[in-house]
Amino acid sequence: MISLIPEERLDAISLSAPELSRYARHLTIPDVGVDGQRRLKAARVLCIGAGGLGSPVALYLAAAGVGRLGLVDFDEVDFSNLQRQILHGTGDVGRAKLDSAADTLGEINPEVELDLYRERFTSETARDIAEPYDLIIDGTDNFQTRYLSNDLAVLTGKPNVYGSIFRFEGQVSVFSPKLGGPCYRCLFPEPPAPGMVPSCAEGGVIGVLPGIVGCLQANEAIKLILGLGEPLVGRLVHFDALRFRFREFQLRRDPQCPVCGENPTVTDLIDYEEFCGVGRGEESQTESNMIPEITVHDLRTRMDDEGDSFVLVDVREPSEHAICRFPDAVLIPLGELADRLHELDRDIDIVVHCKAGGRSAKAIELLMENGFDKVCHVAGGINAWSREVDPSVPLY
Repeated sequence: MISLIPEERLDAISLSAPELSRYARHLTIPDVGVDGQRRLKAARVLCIGAGGLGSPVALYLAAAGVGRLGLVDFDEVDFSNLQRQILHGTGDVGRAKLDSAADTLGEINPEVELDLYRERFTSETARDIAEPYDLIIDGTDNFQTRYLSNDLAVLTGKPNVYGSIFRFEGQVSVFSPKLGGPCYRCLFPEPPAPGMVPSCAEGGVIGVLPGIVGCLQANEAIKLILGLGEPLVGRLVHFDALRFRFREFQLRRDPQCPVCGENPTVTDLIDYEEFCGVGRGEESQTESNMIPEITVHDLRTRMDDEGDSFVLVDVREPSEHAICRFPDAVLIPLGELADRLHELDRDIDIVVHCKAGGRSAKAIELLMENGFDKVCHVAGGINAWSREVDPSVPLY
């Protein structure tokens, strides 16, 4: 296996007496020992995301003694994070995730050097952020960052430890053409159309699943650093938590892959928001597509006007509808809308909402394609209503 740690960096690493005590259970493993622990201390790992997957990854890499750990996240802690994002606690709600993470990781292991990047991981910033690190761990939940981290890893020759989760299922792999395996684009050259694959926020995830998958990612990172075992290069493991079943799939490089193939067409980082068919936020997406929208304040005005006749359509899933709802809204999940158009009156104004505005914008596109012209959607969805109009409506 190719050594991830330059020998000149490793030569400068030693372990203090407190570190020898802290890592005693590592040191007594013959395959790790003092030399292996020095490799961990010399390692530099970048984790993209400090959420569901990033939490167990960061916790266990810090506890293991990885010397330098970079965390990228621009978000703040929300109550809905606490069910799975174990870096953060109730008292951290409203704080920057990186501030919360720094406090937690500092308690776990103050010997670890933390680099905190409170910014979006974009094609403009990615190279500079990733440059000092030996490997990248993808702890994200959106396609634009997933493709960006993959392309960056390929172009810089760094292994990319991949993980994904949804409801009761997770996946783990190590994408690294430099180590002889495929990259993420060998499997998925193009992202799915926006709205076709629900996110964890839309579809949900059982709280323990990111802990399991994140720990598997951390384990793969440690194996790569130590040069031990058989890393998941050229293999993908799928975990079904309901059946407690692991399945392994063999992966092959695609010679036609646009980034790691024989004649790559992607030779530098691109605009991944455009590539994945999303704007820089839902507002820009709806504006660029000229999708008619109203604000939550406009919706309140229309609701208060007894002479304003319209039908409010909720395109979320039934499980979301059970959390919070508008009393008079008609529930038609986005995936069912095409088959239930006959339930809607083309002569009456139709206002569509979802959780945050993405699915409702897709619904408006579908309605307009089918001849509905008296339509608009609620920018920001029911979460914006909770933040700006009625805080008693639960955020989720």
